Amino acid sequence: MIVTIHNDQLTLTADTLGAQMQSITSYKGTEYLWNGDERYWKGRAPVLFPFVARLKDKTYTVNGGTYQMKIHGFASACEFEVAEQTESSVTFALRDNEVTRAQYPFAFLFKVRYALKENTVEVTYTVDNPENEMLHFGLGGHPGFNVPLKEGTSFEDYYLRFSQPCEPDRVGFSSEILVSGVDKRYELEGGQIIRLRHDLFDHDAIVLKNMAKSVTIASDKTKRYVTVSYPQMPYVGFWHAERKAAPYVCVEPWVSLPARDGVIEDFACKGDLIHLPGHGSYENTWYITIGEE
Repeated sequence: MIVTIHNDQLTLTADTLGAQMQSITSYKGTEYLWNGDERYWKGRAPVLFPFVARLKDKTYTVNGGTYQMKIHGFASACEFEVAEQTESSVTFALRDNEVTRAQYPFAFLFKVRYALKENTVEVTYTVDNPENEMLHFGLGGHPGFNVPLKEGTSFEDYYLRFSQPCEPDRVGFSSEILVSGVDKRYELEGGQIIRLRHDLFDHDAIVLKNMAKSVTIASDKTKRYVTVSYPQMPYVGFWHAERKAAPYVCVEPWVSLPARDGVIEDFACKGDLIHLPGHGSYENTWYITIGEE
């Protein structure tokens, strides 16, 4: 089911399937979110839970059991319920069930809230642990944004600009796109800019750490822009379909990383996951700000 919220500057639609955003349009009618064209990538803005990216052999262990899970967890394939809705906000909720427990043996309540505040989409993830045992999870966002943002401009006219100068490290990946353990300094133009070109993503995502906590997709040829701010996220990834002239770029704020190369991870021991005590609650908010001409 598609749900629509709006204010005087933005209209957002989202699907109860995966709690995935389907559209972000400005008051002038400009569409900022990627449209899911299957020639490039059928996703639009998947919600990543309870794991981000890949597991070694799609397998992990926890509490003495062995389980299998596909890339980015199962949330995107689950039907959420609408827990609360106003004119400018909506909260989707997912509880554990037989399908989730077959691949993730925990009780949980996972909520995704979208709220429009002027020209900003406020995205809040909440995880509640209803049991006594520790709950182990990762999560993240995966929104794709149209690039170019204006007719008459090209993909290469755009760049990613961090909100302040920084010296990030690129997380090293193996050929299987698992964490290699070999990170390298990622040089930014002027300490802030990555100029977009399609071959940046020929070897999958660029995932950075130790970076500024806000990044903008912009061009000197238009005043339209998208800023993604992620104050609680230690990682951010940039991606589009490999070896294609795909007209979008994903900006992916992550709490956690993929599995290590050659390691069947034990969730209880994976240090970058969230380890939520019994009856605890976790909340993480990030933001998408739209600039219109």
